[in-house]
Amino acid sequence: MGFIKSVLSEELDNSLKMLEGYRDALKSNQGGCLVKKKIRGRDYWYLAVREGRKVKFIYKGKIFSQQDLAELERGKKLREKHKKLIRDLNKRIKYIRKSLRGKEDV
Repeated sequence: MGFIKSVLSEELDNSLKMLEGYRDALKSNQGGCLVKKKIRGRDYWYLAVREGRKVKFIYKGKIFSQQDLAELERGKKLREKHKKLIRDLNKRIKYIRKSLRGKEDV
């Protein structure tokens, strides 16, 4: 195996480890969307979370504080960031695997 192929295989291993870490971080980050429902003239806040094909509503309270709203917004931005990193890593992994399949000149 040539020097370049060994470097590429090492980079592939590192990328796969990073991908696994980003996927774990994405799973641990609580997703969902904040929903305000009006029931009998009063406002109630729920967190809509998808579980498979179903949407589950988790009651959050009558009044939702700005701090909780900011925390949900931070979580949303973090999820978007992890999704973008996963997309980029998948492209990198695909490119490296294609490069490793090439014939080695002797």
